[in-house]
Amino acid sequence: MTASPDVNLRPARPADLPYIEAHLEQNGLPTADIGDHREALYLCYAGDECVGVGGFERHDCAALLRSVVIDSAVQGQGYGRALCERLLDRGRKAGVRQVFLLTTTAAVFFRRLGFEEIDRKGIPTAIQETSQFTDLCPSSAVCMSKTLSASECS
Repeated sequence: MTASPDVNLRPARPADLPYIEAHLEQNGLPTADIGDHREALYLCYAGDECVGVGGFERHDCAALLRSVVIDSAVQGQGYGRALCERLLDRGRKAGVRQVFLLTTTAAVFFRRLGFEEIDRKGIPTAIQETSQFTDLCPSSAVCMSKTLSASECS
C-alpha cells in the first residue's frame, strides 16, 4: 500500500458553503443540512489547493463521518484516504470510540479504511437521530462502523 498524500484540514467557513454544496451535489450526496452542520465540515488541502471536503459530527462518544468528496481532477490519488485518516485522527484525539457512516456508492472504499457493515439498529440513538439517518440518506444505504478506541469517552 502506498502512503497517503500529505494534506491539511481547515474548518469550513460560511463563504465555503457554495463550494461544498456544489461538490456534494456533483457527487450525488445530500446538501439539505449542510448549513446547519458547517462546524462539522472541513476542507482538505494539498498545499494551497483545495482537493475535497469531509465532515465529522461528534455525538458523545460516537461520531458520524459524512459528506466525503474529493475533486474529480484528483480522485484516485489517495486524497480520499488521507482526508478520512485526518478526520479519524481528530476523532481519536477527541476521545471518540466509534465512527459510523452511510454510503450508497463507496462501501468498498470505506472497507479498505477498516469500516465494517453493520445493522442500523445497532448504532447509538444520537447517531440514529441525525438528519443523515432520519431524512437524507435512503434506507438502501449501507451502514458502516469503525472502532477508534476501547477507552472511556472523554
